[in-house]
Amino acid sequence: MRAIVTTGAEDVKTIEVAVPEAGPGEVRIELRAAAVNPVDSQTRQGIYHRLGWIDQPDGAGLGWDAAGIVDALGDGVVGPAVGTRVVALHDRLDAPLRAFADYVVVPATAVARIPDGLNFAGAATLPLNLSTADQALDLLGDPAGRTLLVTGAAGGVGGFAVPLAVERGWTVSALGRPTDTDFLRSAGAVQVLGEIPPTRFDAVFDTAVLGDAAVSAVVDGGTYVGVVPPAKPGAARGVDVQAVMVHHDGARLEKLLSSVARTGRESAPLAVRIAGTYPLEKANEALAALDAGGSRGRWVLTFER
Repeated sequence: MRAIVTTGAEDVKTIEVAVPEAGPGEVRIELRAAAVNPVDSQTRQGIYHRLGWIDQPDGAGLGWDAAGIVDALGDGVVGPAVGTRVVALHDRLDAPLRAFADYVVVPATAVARIPDGLNFAGAATLPLNLSTADQALDLLGDPAGRTLLVTGAAGGVGGFAVPLAVERGWTVSALGRPTDTDFLRSAGAVQVLGEIPPTRFDAVFDTAVLGDAAVSAVVDGGTYVGVVPPAKPGAARGVDVQAVMVHHDGARLEKLLSSVARTGRESAPLAVRIAGTYPLEKANEALAALDAGGSRGRWVLTFER
């Protein structure tokens, strides 16, 4: 099968390898789509190699979001059945093969069924972004009577964090572009800001990785949550500074997917947003499109079958 790997030296190459076997407690997925995320670009740039988080001298796999068909079940796995449409979050950073491949093996606990109304490309954009937003909100604590600022609020993670936070009971302000005002208002933000204001918030979810500038917007003793652990800013004024380390949770992801499917409309607060698609063999071009910025939604790699 084909697989996309990198040594962390700005390289992206396609290799031919044997189809992996599903071990005990694992599921093999025949891929139909895989989203391209900033963490893939960071991996290609060697950030995690330099931190010692990746040790794959022959190449590390790319791709966190996998959408496809269940192809095989390992020992002890009773479902989902072979042939089921699923998505999965591949959260093992240090792996030789990941979701940019014709087949991927993941723990059965990482797999979520794709509900009716979502196609493979759309479903592939959801596991990492939805799970990161949802799990980051867990770190922010009790929302009752508290205010939250989400930076990068119309981005891949922020675009889900705003409506999910509102649903939990936060009073949410959104930091975003003026052109995103209607979207963010529809998601439930009470105000849309073009820059960090002098007023402070009980908590900040910093999806834009503004670091110290975002910490400055938190009240004394408040909470800051970032999305890139290596870029976590220093604490100040008693602010609890954390960074979300996203992990797979197929059962929770399946519930979130159902919420997305129910919204239907592309303009809804919880909705699929696709910037465009590329075939797997053009993964390098998809990563370049991501790095160029300016797009709303995720670029998606597709697999011809």
